[in-house]
Amino acid sequence: MDYALLTWSLPFIGALLSLILRGKVRDIIAVLAILASALFSTLSLQEFLRAGEPIHLSYQWIPSLGISLGTYVDSLSGFMSLIVSWLSFLIAAYSLKYMEEDPGLTRYWFFFDFFVGSMLLLVLADNLITMFLGWEGTGLASYALIGHWYTDEEERCVGDIGRKAFGVPMWFTPSHSGLRAIVFTRLGDVGFIAGIGVLYYFTKSFSIIEISERVADWAGPMAEGGLLLPFLLIFSLGAFAKSAQFPFHEWLVTAMTGPTSVSALIHAATMVKAGVYFLLRFSPIFVLAAHEVPMAESQVHGFFSVVAIIGAFTAFLMASQALVSRELKLILAFSTASQLGYMFLALGAAGLITEFPLGFLAGFSHLMSHAIFKASLFLVAGAMIHAVHSRFIDDMGGLWKVMRWSFLSISLAALSLMGIPPFMGFWTKDMVLEVAKDSGIYIAYILGLITAGLTAFYSTRLLIRTFIIGKAHHAHEAHPIMLLPYLILALISFLLGMLWPILGSSLLSGMVLKVIGIHEEFHPELHLDPGLLISSLGIVSLGIIVALSLYLTEGGLRSISSMRSSSLGKAIHDFLYDRWYINALYYKVIVGSFSWLSRNVFKYFDSLIIDGFYHTLIPKLTEWLSYFGFKYFETEVVDDTYHERVVRGFTSLGSFFRRIQTGLVNHYLTIFVLGLLLVLLLIMWVG
Repeated sequence: MDYALLTWSLPFIGALLSLILRGKVRDIIAVLAILASALFSTLSLQEFLRAGEPIHLSYQWIPSLGISLGTYVDSLSGFMSLIVSWLSFLIAAYSLKYMEEDPGLTRYWFFFDFFVGSMLLLVLADNLITMFLGWEGTGLASYALIGHWYTDEEERCVGDIGRKAFGVPMWFTPSHSGLRAIVFTRLGDVGFIAGIGVLYYFTKSFSIIEISERVADWAGPMAEGGLLLPFLLIFSLGAFAKSAQFPFHEWLVTAMTGPTSVSALIHAATMVKAGVYFLLRFSPIFVLAAHEVPMAESQVHGFFSVVAIIGAFTAFLMASQALVSRELKLILAFSTASQLGYMFLALGAAGLITEFPLGFLAGFSHLMSHAIFKASLFLVAGAMIHAVHSRFIDDMGGLWKVMRWSFLSISLAALSLMGIPPFMGFWTKDMVLEVAKDSGIYIAYILGLITAGLTAFYSTRLLIRTFIIGKAHHAHEAHPIMLLPYLILALISFLLGMLWPILGSSLLSGMVLKVIGIHEEFHPELHLDPGLLISSLGIVSLGIIVALSLYLTEGGLRSISSMRSSSLGKAIHDFLYDRWYINALYYKVIVGSFSWLSRNVFKYFDSLIIDGFYHTLIPKLTEWLSYFGFKYFETEVVDDTYHERVVRGFTSLGSFFRRIQTGLVNHYLTIFVLGLLLVLLLIMWVG
C-alpha cells in the first residue's frame, strides 16, 4: 500500500468533505482526516526504517514532459511528514474548542485541511512540479487563514491602533496581513520557478533524484560561466521568503491576525518550515555539486556563506524586536523568525564544514525541536488571549493562580526555547552553535550567541509579565480539548530532552539515512564542547538574570521607567518597537515609489497618451479624413465618376450603336462582306 500517497491525499479529501458536511460532523471529519494522515505517515516512516531503503512510487501524469505524480520517502521526508501531520492533528483538535461557534467554520476547515495536504505534498514529492504545487497550495491557504477574520475588527488586528512610523501605519488588519503574506512569499517564488526552468533546461527532467544524479550536467556549465552562485541564490529565494528570512521577514510578523490555531499551524511545523525543508532537501545536492565539479566549489561555498550570514542576522534582528513587544503572539512571531534564522545558520554552516551531515542534522533537529515547543507556546497563547480577552501582555499578569496547567506548559516550552538543559531546545540550539563555530564565519557564530541571550531575556520577560507579576484576572483554565494538545507538546519537548543523551545518536543516525545527495553513512556522536557550553549557558543565564532583575524588583522597574523617559532610551525603544523601521522603509521606498510611478504614469501616459492620442487625436484625425474624403473622394471621384462619367459613356455608346442601325439592306450586306473578309485574312495570317 502507498502509505505516502494516503498521507498527503487524505487531508485534501477532508477539505472537500468540509464543504459538503455541516456542524459538528464537518468539524470532526476534518480533524479525523488529519489524524488518518498522521497514522499513515507513521506507517510510511516505519516501512522505510524497516526496509532501510527509500520508498519511491511514481505515477505518470504528463508523459510528454516527463512529469509524474510520485512520492519519495527517505529519512528527511519521512520524519518531516511525521512532524507535520501529528502537530497538525493536535492543532486541529485544539481548534474544535478554540474555533467553536465561529461563523466561518466551513471556510476555516476547508483551508486548514487543504493547507495540511499541500504541506505534506510538498514534503513527500519526488519532483519539482508536484513539490511546487504543494508549495503554492500552502501559500494560498495561508492567505485565506491569516485573513480568516476579513471583517477587520480592531481586536483582530496586529500592532497598536493609530501608531505610525515616519507616517506609515504600524497596525495591520487581517485582510491586509493576508495580502502581505501572499505578496512577500510570491516574490521569492519567482526565483523558485526560474530555478526549476533552468534545471529542466539542463537535465530535461523535473525529478529531484535525477537532478541529484546528473549534478555535473547543470552545475558544470553554470560554474564554468560563473553563474552557479547567482543560480543557487535565485533558486533559493522561495525558501528565504517562505521561512521569513531577511529581507522577506515582515510578512510573518503581521500574520498574527489569523486565529491562534492558524498561527500555531503556520509558525510551528508547517509553512514557515517549508523554506528550511527546501534547503534540507537541496543543500546535500549543492554540496555534491561542489565535490563532483571542482570549479563549482568556491561558488557553492559562497552560497552557503550567504545563507549562514543571513540566517544569523535574521535570528538577531527578530530577537531584538521581541525584547520590547507588548503583544503576546507578536513576541512568539518574532521568536519564530529568529529560530528559523538559527536553522538557516546551521544549514549555511553545514556547507562550509568537512562533516556536512553534522550541520544537516543540526538544522533538521532544531526544526523538529522548535516545531514542538513553539506549537505548544502558540496554543497556550490562544488560551491566554481567550481567558483575558486581550492580545497585549499589559492586560495579563498573575495568571499562574488560575491557569496552573497552562503555566506549566508555557514554562516547559519556554525553557526549551531558551535552551536550558536538559530540554530539547538546549541540545539542538548548541548543535547549531557548534557548526556555526566550526564554519569559520565568526560573525555568524557571535550573532548566534547574542541571540541566545536575547531569547532567554524575552522568554523570561514573557513569563513574568503574563503569569507571575500582577493580580490574577477573572480568568479560568482552558477547556481540556484546548489544554491537552499544548500540555502534551510541552511534555514531549521535556521528555525528548531528558532522553536525548540516550536516544539522540540513534535518532540522529535515522534522520540522515539515505537522504538524496548524502551518499556516505553517517553515525553522529553526541558530545558537549566545554568552551561552547560555557559560552552559551553563560549568555543564556545572563539574559535570564537581567530579565529577572528588571521585572521582578522595584529597582529594575524604576530603571525601565527611567530608560524609557530619556531621549536615548526612548529612541532605542521606538527603534526596536517599530521593527528597526524596516516596514516603514518598505512602504516609503518600495510601495511609495510604485505609487508615485503609478500616479505619474496615469498623469503623463494615461492622460497624454491614452486620453490625448486615443480619445482626442484619433477622433479628430478621423473627422479630418472624413471631411476631406467626402470633399475630394466622395464628390469628385464617386459622384462624378459613377453618376456622370459612366452614364455619359454608356449614353455615347448607345448613340453609336443606334447610328449603325440604319434599316437599309445594302448597308448590312456591306458590313457583312467586310466582316467576312476580315475573318478570312485573320485565318490566313494565323495559318
